[in-house]
Amino acid sequence: MLTENDRKVLLRVARGALEALLGGEPLPRPAIESDALRAPCGAFVTLKNRGRLRGCIGIFESRKPLWETVQQMAVAAMRDPRFLSNPVTETELPDIDIEISVLSPLQATQNPLEEIELGRHGISISSPYGSGCFLPQVATETGWSKEEFLSQCASMKAGLPADAWKWPDVTVYRFEAEVFGEKEI
Repeated sequence: MLTENDRKVLLRVARGALEALLGGEPLPRPAIESDALRAPCGAFVTLKNRGRLRGCIGIFESRKPLWETVQQMAVAAMRDPRFLSNPVTETELPDIDIEISVLSPLQATQNPLEEIELGRHGISISSPYGSGCFLPQVATETGWSKEEFLSQCASMKAGLPADAWKWPDVTVYRFEAEVFGEKEI
């Protein structure tokens, strides 16, 4: 669990990375005192402009300190392939809201319908044919049922048939996320 100050530091790290990238400057090297921010951890960084998604990239596991993972994911979110034809610009930056999701380790599920709690768990679907994930907040934002959450992840994110999450060679993982953004702090 991060402190409020840890959250503020991570949001400043992410914002600083965006400003440096758009300004053509090197990424800042902040002085980090918190043990929690120096520990390795996976994270996603989501960029939105007035509620519209403008980038979201993350990794589940990292050997780098959390603050550095957040910095790298902020840069990666600016280069989200879905928005390469319409990237975030320097003039848009003041309207960008940053949301950070600090992730727990992945846990394989045996029965996703019983083991996933909407709004609490995110999912990652992995198969030999494709993979994809949804953060926990996606279920809350969309109002999907568990089956819709799993089916949409399989089809929209993993490029698989909607029922692929039921296949024997597909693994559904669950994870939790500590989610916070600039709007809350």
